[in-house]
Amino acid sequence: MPYAWPKDTDFALWELDVLDRHCPACGRLMYICDHRYRRVHTLKGPVQLVCKLNHCPERACPGHAKTKSPELEITIAPPKWAVGWDVLCWIGHRRCSRHWSISQIQSDLWDDYGIKLSADSIARYIGYYQVMLAARQQDPESLRRHYEAIGEIILSIDGLQPEKGHETLYVVRELTGKRVWFAEPLISATADEVRRLIAQAKAWAKSLGKPVALWLSDRQDAFVTGIAAEFPDVPHRYCDNHFLRDVAKPVLEADSHAKVQMRKKVRGLRKIEQAVLKQQGVQAWERIVADDPGATAPPLNPPGPRVDAASAVVLEYCTAVRGILNDDQGGPLHPPGLRMADALDEVRASLQRNLDAKKGDSPSGNSADSLTASTAAETKCATNRSRSVNSSRKSRKLPKHSIPPREHVRTGRRSSRN
Repeated sequence: MPYAWPKDTDFALWELDVLDRHCPACGRLMYICDHRYRRVHTLKGPVQLVCKLNHCPERACPGHAKTKSPELEITIAPPKWAVGWDVLCWIGHRRCSRHWSISQIQSDLWDDYGIKLSADSIARYIGYYQVMLAARQQDPESLRRHYEAIGEIILSIDGLQPEKGHETLYVVRELTGKRVWFAEPLISATADEVRRLIAQAKAWAKSLGKPVALWLSDRQDAFVTGIAAEFPDVPHRYCDNHFLRDVAKPVLEADSHAKVQMRKKVRGLRKIEQAVLKQQGVQAWERIVADDPGATAPPLNPPGPRVDAASAVVLEYCTAVRGILNDDQGGPLHPPGLRMADALDEVRASLQRNLDAKKGDSPSGNSADSLTASTAAETKCATNRSRSVNSSRKSRKLPKHSIPPREHVRTGRRSSRN
């Protein structure tokens, strides 16, 4: 379906002529027999190409029945395309390098360049770009130049299955030159099909004249048997990620159970926050009544509650604990359950230090040590606080420090005495 150009489009006119005007059959000088008009989108704006077609004037010449197009036309845009090469490369780069969605590419083309393309057209151009990129990556001369300075190669194979029940994409990569060699979707990953891919990788390595020093993969049976059959003398190493995941699986299961048990014990944070906020609202209304004894109903826009030191301490602790409970980041080497337990212990120790300081049980000589320890606990919980503030939409914005130092408690104690 031809592209529908708006009627008010302002085109730049480019005239293209044949560079070599000698007939390839008889050598006579050709002349212009017709014109072809094309409109294409470029990053510099819409362009109308006026292509001057030539043919041989001698009727008996075979070249008389054939027209020759300008050589520069194909360098601007492929035949029957509504966009030029620059727009195609722009779309492909955003898709393959920056991983933009089709809708994002569509809106950015319109906002920045005024190019309006449908989602189907952009998907089709992305397919063209991927085909050209794959052909470029598998070009033998390009591969040979890329591996000129590399002495030996390391190969890996892995399967990527985006959804259950669909084809699995098996990818063969070379790790020394950091290059994807080829990929092929397989409906069933049988030993014969996988071995065929490994044999193809062997043929590629042989064409490059480079020895294979190592193979990397997971412990899939088809990988193990296929590599052993095609590369009997090459070491085969299993993937570190898969190995650690299998080894740490029992540990992660126990760690997940420990997180559930800790979350069961630490409850009631929201009730504590609501009680503090309610108390602050009552105090705000009391201040209004004291200023205006005739007030009988709360104003439409009451002043914000005044947050005293003790209330700020409670709210900051609640935020810190919520961030700790919502932290699921980590892996086999840093289990999130252990990190959660350590962070909760730090909060408990900080609470105890502040309570001791409020009661006056801590010696005056240890005040500096207590402040240093509280500040250290505050620093370790900073990441959890930020995650909690971002994930809890209903929670109010809180002061910066989640675990308060002793000065906050002392201030609250002095205000209570007054």
